[in-house]
Amino acid sequence: MGHQASFHAPHGGADFLGWRRRAGTTEIVYDDGVARRMIWRVAGDVANNSASEERLSDALRAAVGSVRVVPSLYDELKKRAIAIERVAG
Repeated sequence: MGHQASFHAPHGGADFLGWRRRAGTTEIVYDDGVARRMIWRVAGDVANNSASEERLSDALRAAVGSVRVVPSLYDELKKRAIAIERVAG
């Protein structure tokens, strides 16, 4: 899948969710297109595991399609047992 993936809200909103590798860690980035930008660090072995990258991408894709993206993101990550810690925002 590479070193990043990004998804935009399909319902016409400016919401953006993406993941990236940075300094040996995997981060999730959320931006609402107006005032809110949040970044989380992903715990575990997502950085070197393509199956985990796919699970992470699936979670972000499902969450960005929701009207309430951040609560949906937490739910989708929990379903897939992906642990995160907030680092900015």
